[in-house]
Amino acid sequence: MIEVHREICAYCGCCVSVCPEGALELVDAYLDIDTNTCKNCGICVRVCPLGALEAKK
Repeated sequence: MIEVHREICAYCGCCVSVCPEGALELVDAYLDIDTNTCKNCGICVRVCPLGALEAKK
């Protein structure tokens, strides 16, 4: 499961553009992760320039 640290996230959309499953979406002023679609591959975690995403097991 991917966790968003909202106090760090700048909502830049880098993670949204690289998600192969399309599980991430910028909605209003927050990042939404569809936990049913997310495969926990960690690509979004690696590309986040601020380190706002964390892969939890």
